[in-house]
Amino acid sequence: MSDAVGRQLSHATGRSLEDRIDRIESHLAIQQLPVRYALAVDARDLDAWAGCFRPDVEMGRHGRGREALRAYIEPLVRGFRRSVHQICGHRVEFTDRDTATGAVYCRAEHEVGDRWIVMAICYRDDYARVDGEWYFSRRREQHWYAADVTERPQAVGFNGWEGSGEPALPDAFPSWAPFWKDM
Repeated sequence: MSDAVGRQLSHATGRSLEDRIDRIESHLAIQQLPVRYALAVDARDLDAWAGCFRPDVEMGRHGRGREALRAYIEPLVRGFRRSVHQICGHRVEFTDRDTATGAVYCRAEHEVGDRWIVMAICYRDDYARVDGEWYFSRRREQHWYAADVTERPQAVGFNGWEGSGEPALPDAFPSWAPFWKDM
């Protein structure tokens, strides 16, 4: 690319070519996090799973850091035998050069005893770049339903797996209640 074209592109966007390339590379790195997370959970590779999170990840009353995170997640993933997490879509919004937020759609399936639980999930994520690498700072799972594959979600009140918690979606979307208020 000629210097003149580079200057024109930078002028048109208000950012240098280096900044634009950094944004693209950052976006691609962030998009790999949910895939790495899903593969690690399904493989029960807890070190790889914890490695998706920043080294000093805050775990509230459970402590801080990847060891606290690993201690928290291990008993949870022992609650189901096999799992398949399918990443279906990902939105990333940068808040500054080294932080971003995102929403990730996922269809997850879990073998729980003799049941095969299917869940439709939306993860709400915070991302941070630490020492040049992108990590999750925080993940919040919200789901529409959890039901055995043989059940309709409505038949079990959208909550057919005790371990999944109460479904937050679609009510947690800020636009949901205003859309339906006049019905």
